Amino acid sequence: MASLPSPYVPLSPDPGERSVIHEAQFPRVPIQIVTHASQLPAEFLEPCAERPLVIGFDCEGADLCRNGTLCIMQLAFPDAIYLVDAIQGGKMLIQACKPALESSHVTKVIHDCKRDSEALYFQFGIKLNNVVDTQIAYALIEEQEGRKRLPDDYISFVGLLADPRYCGVPYLEKEEVRFLLRQDPNFWTYRPLSEQMVRAAADDVRFLTYIYNRMMGKLNQQSLWYLAVRGALYCRCFCITNNDFSDWPPLPTIPDDLLVDGSAPEEEILSVLDVPPGKMGRVIGKRGASILSIKESCDAEILMGGDKGPPDKVFIIGPVKQVRKAEAMLRGRMLDMY
Repeated sequence: MASLPSPYVPLSPDPGERSVIHEAQFPRVPIQIVTHASQLPAEFLEPCAERPLVIGFDCEGADLCRNGTLCIMQLAFPDAIYLVDAIQGGKMLIQACKPALESSHVTKVIHDCKRDSEALYFQFGIKLNNVVDTQIAYALIEEQEGRKRLPDDYISFVGLLADPRYCGVPYLEKEEVRFLLRQDPNFWTYRPLSEQMVRAAADDVRFLTYIYNRMMGKLNQQSLWYLAVRGALYCRCFCITNNDFSDWPPLPTIPDDLLVDGSAPEEEILSVLDVPPGKMGRVIGKRGASILSIKESCDAEILMGGDKGPPDKVFIIGPVKQVRKAEAMLRGRMLDMY
């Protein structure tokens, strides 16, 4: 088991604490570079209802998606951060993590799970389950507090860390790592891991459980259900199968206490719309005007595969009626009816 000098990592926060975090106030925890499953905690490798876990979670890779290479998987526990090295440990190491990653007894706190889930599914056959996506949670809290989010206005991880309501920590090195990735997309494949690589990987998870505790205290019962179901749908988003996700864990059901007086929230779904060859330009429109107008007209998330693909599909997540509305508008664009 290899350990390197680690940055400060927060312990569980005092629920009444309101001040901005100062990193030097928190004790150090070791950063463990893992190349064999035996280096991971037993409670993670063998998840059970009697020992539920909440961990910070993230993945790093070269072009992280179905066709890229997952290089590191980060796990943040209260007493250590584990950097699971998929390059050195190989498929056997990642497969040893599969029960925990698919378990409902291990809550994985992550910021924007879509591409991480896609990489795990297509490269290792892992169906990421029971995530709390802080990007989704942030949007739900904003909505609860009366602030409507504009289309494509997603909080970045750097922005979330800087927000004093949740963390209040600057993350200046993130931009430096992004620059290095633009210069060399294979940055995360190199071994041995440099101190900068270790520090950057750890920084991506070390505050997540702290942020999780802050957010859970703000979300009402309905928002908590939305958080669970949207997290599950985001995990499935780019993991397209021919069986309509029948082999994935079932989506969270609406809690009984929300089924009152006929005012239960509408079921949320994921729809994958095929775009015929040559029609994507019509869907997007000049400078993105067409797709933006559809997003503004529908209370649903509309996502494109972009450079990482798949390039011929549009993904729609939201309440059933809003998803069907978006589908109709998108099909209209393909037919040039609008």
